[in-house]
Amino acid sequence: METNREKITANGVSINIFNNDGNTDFISLTDIAKYKNKSESNVIIQNWLRLRSTIEFLALWESINNPDFNNEAADQFMNESGGNAFVLSPKKWIESTGAIGISSKPGRGGGTYAQSDIAFNFASWISPSFHLYVITDYQRLKQDESNKLNLDWNLNRNLSKINYRFHTDAIKNNLIDTNTPKRLAGYTYANEADRLNMIVFGMTASEWRENNKKIKGNIRDNADINQLLILANLESFNAQLIREGISDEDRTLKLIDMAKSQLKGIDDRHLLE
Repeated sequence: METNREKITANGVSINIFNNDGNTDFISLTDIAKYKNKSESNVIIQNWLRLRSTIEFLALWESINNPDFNNEAADQFMNESGGNAFVLSPKKWIESTGAIGISSKPGRGGGTYAQSDIAFNFASWISPSFHLYVITDYQRLKQDESNKLNLDWNLNRNLSKINYRFHTDAIKNNLIDTNTPKRLAGYTYANEADRLNMIVFGMTASEWRENNKKIKGNIRDNADINQLLILANLESFNAQLIREGISDEDRTLKLIDMAKSQLKGIDDRHLLE
């Protein structure tokens, strides 16, 4: 039963949110899609759903959060993805797999909704910069609702940790040969993490540890909210570039451009406030 309904505004787009158990926020994908196409939001959602990367993301989320999830049905969708005739709607995904991360709501304020982690992934696919607006205003809402001073930081740290999992999976599946010794594979993971660390923090993880021996935690545990926002986006984007086979040099350039765009979005928002 729905217990709460709220709204956020991301770059001028009003986005509905409902909470059905006091803990889990569901954000309107229909409203997010309107940033791309106001009249065909359902088509935008279906285009996102038919991507193999989206199905992999949703299947992993459901596997972690839903003990009744039908992995076999999800695997079938993954095998069919990429075909010209393949179409996947939210209703078909829910009914075939028993998914709980996406829901459809009828009536006024209805449409397709998704758990916040999934909604953030969709917003990132729509536009990395719009993704930042969605997360930022969602965090403002959460901060307003709670007296916990660290809620906004924890939200971004958790988001970064989730994206880190997808980042490492992309590295494992695309950059590391099955015969590679574990020690050498570890270097690959570390190099990709430090590629992002250099862009966001201006130093590697080992350099940070050397300069901050008395501070608990690691470089990411001590990041500020904006750094965590950008890092989470970069992890998701780098995973996508790795899967697409983009070269190291070109990936670095694209990641730097994205980070600059994210910083500009943050600065512009601060000016508005």
